[in-house]
Amino acid sequence: MEQAVTTLYPGKRFCISLFSVCLLLLTPSVRAQGKLSDHATITLLTASPWNGAVYAFFGHTAIRVQDDSTGVDAVFNYGFFDSSQPGFIYNFVRGRTDYILGVTSFTDFLQEYRAKGSQVAEQRLNLSSVERQQLYRALYENALPENRKYRYNYFYDNCATRPRDMVEQYSSGEIIYPAADEEQSYRDLLHESLINYPWYSFGIDLLIGSEADRTITVREKMFMPSYLMDAFEEAAIVKNDSLSLPLVDATKLLLEQKPHRNSLREQAILSPFFTAFALFLFALLISLIQAIKLNESRLYLLFDSLLFGITGIGGGVIFFLMYFSSHPATNPNWNLVWLHPVALVAVLFFWVKSGQRAVYFYHFINFVLLTLFLLGWCWIPQQLPLATIPFAMSVWIRSATNLFLLRNKRIKSRRFTSSREMKAAWGQ
Repeated sequence: MEQAVTTLYPGKRFCISLFSVCLLLLTPSVRAQGKLSDHATITLLTASPWNGAVYAFFGHTAIRVQDDSTGVDAVFNYGFFDSSQPGFIYNFVRGRTDYILGVTSFTDFLQEYRAKGSQVAEQRLNLSSVERQQLYRALYENALPENRKYRYNYFYDNCATRPRDMVEQYSSGEIIYPAADEEQSYRDLLHESLINYPWYSFGIDLLIGSEADRTITVREKMFMPSYLMDAFEEAAIVKNDSLSLPLVDATKLLLEQKPHRNSLREQAILSPFFTAFALFLFALLISLIQAIKLNESRLYLLFDSLLFGITGIGGGVIFFLMYFSSHPATNPNWNLVWLHPVALVAVLFFWVKSGQRAVYFYHFINFVLLTLFLLGWCWIPQQLPLATIPFAMSVWIRSATNLFLLRNKRIKSRRFTSSREMKAAWGQ
């Protein structure tokens, strides 16, 4: 959610350089020992979430190839990316970020997660020697410079789905996954991972649309490393009508969680709902004072400019993600009703006397839309965060107040004009 990003490394240029060195060091050994022995193993490594960075809140998956006879002990990791590349932020927002399949030693992989205090579990895959050899060869070829890059997609093509696809492709039988325990959506799984980070959860809820609320299959849930691990644990490989084998024949815990190293990051004192409710009370108080005094001071104008300006910026981000990005599940997004880029344009007219007619029509349309949005909130086909209500009501009450004041001003102006015309007719 990017959005939330699921990767292993923070994406600095140093990490990419280190990866290149590791790949160069490993490549001669791989080429010299291209064939695995019958005692080789291929395992799925699953690391638990790390609280040190947003991109690591969801855990990580990698594939380990181990063969003591040939000295191979490599980890194939689809989670490398370079945040220092030109235009990284722009490409990330547009959903055009390229990730890399990297190769590191198992010792380095384990050492990193030991330092982070994350749990690492290992599942040995029940593959034949031929299947292991084919998978190993495919992983090696994928890691070559001309093949290692792929277009990252959080829900459909990430560091967890890639290992799953590779195992499925090079297994000679059909992999049957267990039935889902409960109906869940992409949003539900994101909420699980962000339960201790309400502001991140709220932000993702604003950016992803109704598509993220559809019920997903067990296989679709595997974009989350923990769900991939659980599915593999209970999956079976059906070779033919009479032979069915478990996909995982052994599981062990390599590292235990270390809470003192992997503790929760310091949280904001105010939750999204409490902040939104406080904002609504403040907007309500200002509106009452303004309506009673019939005052249009710059203080109210500054507050409206700030409120509608932030609303417009938020709406601009949502609009961009909906129509100009490749990110999944961003269109349609019902948050665009109360967060819309038009508000940013309206702020400019707030300060122009000749633009008051345009401001009046903006507040009228905004008031009507928000009224319908709030009244029909329960029937909107998208799971919206509860904090949406007081946030939207803050904008709604300010549009209502400005609409009342502008209308009152127009009525007074008409009375003044009519009175002046009548006096002129009587010669006064």
